[in-house]
Amino acid sequence: MTPGSNIPLPTARVTVDVAAPVRLDVSGLLLTADGKVRSDDDFIFYNQPAGPGVTYRSGGGASPDSITVDTSAVPPGIEKIVVTASPDAAGQTFRGIEPTATLRGADDQAVLATFTPPQLGDETALVVMEIYLRNGQWKARAVGQGYANGLAGIATDFGVTVEEPAPAAAPATPVTPPQPAAPQSPVTPPAPPMTAPAAPPVPPAPPAPPAPSSGKINLDKGRVSLQKNQTVSLMKGGQPLLTQVKMGLGWEPAYRGKDIDLDASVIAYGPQRNHVDSCYFGKLQIVNGAIRHSGDNLTGEGAGDDEVITVDLGRLPMDVTGLVFTVNSFSGQKFTEVAKAYCRLIDALTGEELVRFDLTSAEPQTGVMMAKLIRQFSGEWEMTAMGEFVKSRTVRGMVKPAAQAL
Repeated sequence: MTPGSNIPLPTARVTVDVAAPVRLDVSGLLLTADGKVRSDDDFIFYNQPAGPGVTYRSGGGASPDSITVDTSAVPPGIEKIVVTASPDAAGQTFRGIEPTATLRGADDQAVLATFTPPQLGDETALVVMEIYLRNGQWKARAVGQGYANGLAGIATDFGVTVEEPAPAAAPATPVTPPQPAAPQSPVTPPAPPMTAPAAPPVPPAPPAPPAPSSGKINLDKGRVSLQKNQTVSLMKGGQPLLTQVKMGLGWEPAYRGKDIDLDASVIAYGPQRNHVDSCYFGKLQIVNGAIRHSGDNLTGEGAGDDEVITVDLGRLPMDVTGLVFTVNSFSGQKFTEVAKAYCRLIDALTGEELVRFDLTSAEPQTGVMMAKLIRQFSGEWEMTAMGEFVKSRTVRGMVKPAAQAL
């Protein structure tokens, strides 16, 4: 597609993936005929991933973020959904990193069209594509409208009230001329969430943001204790810190005198969320020994890590871009019978604990996804605390839900 071109949609459900050589923050806004959102619920992004007929999915840095539109579920009065993108790195422009939007059928993944906005320069945010209703027919249009003042510029241009210092509320500054049918009317973003993504993206903050993209934490200040859904970049002083790490997983029985037999595993995935292999007590080495398992602990008794998985990041093949660390109860004991479950990332060379995540809540399930490591486009690795429970007694049953969580 070229800027301003459009195609009719042959299916009610479509997905727009936006890919670039760097990680992007992708969003969607539901607009009425006058180009405004009806409420904060019509702004869909990583802190508010679902709205009426529109959902956001994070690629976790290993695959593109996407917006899915179910036109049959879009409420009456909504005539357009705009898909926006901005670089995740603070202050980065689109110069030299042109994004490509791929329009697919959401159910069969068939490619309907692709669009790469041409001649980008100082833009720090884009309206990439729009799904719109015209004479009763839903269509897609390539837009490529750029802004030099980031996501805040797009937000303001659609009337979003950004609760930040004055510059964030300044009028939008288009860099490329708006496309004919891309209304530039104002809208209003979610008050609490929008504070974080308003300026692209939020500067690094101390370890406490509620979502992975809302301010990256790194290891510059030493050991990091994560809360659920927080992400830490395994970087120090702007450089990758580690080549070999250990993920220690531990737990204790909730009831004294009762053994708890849990199994720690790691599932390796490729860039399309494809399952590469699983490392667990029955398969102690995978990917040519780059990932190794310490063996099974049958009781959970004793201090320290119950099971340890060693990952040689430097030896991992490039087709391994995501690792999900899981714990399962093959015997059927629920996590409500487990106390003090945790995972911790250790420098395998020095033994220093770098990142820790303590599971503070439990559900009566037999599996839990504890944490994930994701290789970014830049080559750096990020760790995200998960704490997501699954009904599965073996690692085999974790492969599909873990892929969906990447």
